[in-house]
Amino acid sequence: MSDTDPHLNPRTTEGRGKLYSSILDTIGDTPVVQVKKLAPDNVRLYVKAEFFNPAGSVKDRLAISIIEEAERSGALKPGQTVIEATSGNTGVGLAMVCAAKGYPFVATMPTSVSVERRKLMRFLGAKVILTPKANKAMGCYLKAVELADANGWFLARQFESDANALIHENTTAREILADFAGDKLDYWVTGYGTGGTFSGVAKVLRKERPETKIILSEPINAQLIESGVVQERGEGGAPAGTHPAFEPHLIQGWTPDFIPAVLQESIDQKRFDELAPIDAQEGIEASKLLARKEGIFTGISGGCTFAVAQEIAATAAPGTVILCMLPDTGERYLSSPLFEGVGEAMNSEEIALSTSTPGFHLVDE
Repeated sequence: MSDTDPHLNPRTTEGRGKLYSSILDTIGDTPVVQVKKLAPDNVRLYVKAEFFNPAGSVKDRLAISIIEEAERSGALKPGQTVIEATSGNTGVGLAMVCAAKGYPFVATMPTSVSVERRKLMRFLGAKVILTPKANKAMGCYLKAVELADANGWFLARQFESDANALIHENTTAREILADFAGDKLDYWVTGYGTGGTFSGVAKVLRKERPETKIILSEPINAQLIESGVVQERGEGGAPAGTHPAFEPHLIQGWTPDFIPAVLQESIDQKRFDELAPIDAQEGIEASKLLARKEGIFTGISGGCTFAVAQEIAATAAPGTVILCMLPDTGERYLSSPLFEGVGEAMNSEEIALSTSTPGFHLVDE
């Protein structure tokens, strides 16, 4: 068969050349992918696709880091139950890690978060304790503390743990440096939840790529950092209450109702060049466009980050290179506003296509 044979598929693979002893060994090394149809011709816009992590989000990195650091320090004992407050992605990541390592896992989560996240954690063997949405993230956080204290469980403390940002210094940031070695990187765009991704990557970029402008985004109706209001704190940097600038928003995983301690150091060190507020609806539309125009499937938070990156690209100088983070997959948003209007039954156009040929018509049951 010749190289010009039209039946020869040019896509081939050679394998990774290694065998993995655990699913946990596949965390990290996520791809950076260029977006072409949704970017100006004279700007290079890239996304870092964190949904390639085994449990589908950037929080897999945090989960493995917190558990393994606790194992090394002796804070987590063999067979001890792990508990954490989560909006979903950290809980799914911890459920995966705990399943692989043999720890029982309990998550606390407000009812405002998409149903799929509860099911994913339970499918991985976790228990999910729901808290009233009126109590916001602070409510599920305090519930986790209560349960940990009452039962002697290990509280993961993603909002305060040094292991959170550390994993992003050691992996995410190093991957970005390697992928853009010998190339420009003018902007790095991210949002924040715990602040781990931002804090870890920004710390490294400030040192290794000081020319890179760091853009930090937050919901337009919950601009905690922009407000300048200091977060009240309790023991160990834990939040002492809801931040006064917080309002409920649709960007699941972003901006809880307090400023996490993991984020605070980077705020104090001004490890960002610009704050970029974004409306959730813009993020939803951007996520839909990524799916329909580029085949890239991300959630509302990824859509919001991408929308901010698009705004930068629209006015950027020719040759500008932009990288934005896509924290998770769109599959865990099926019951959220992201999929509003996406039906299960055929619409009129689909019915017309079906009936345009004689066979196999679906009859209503």
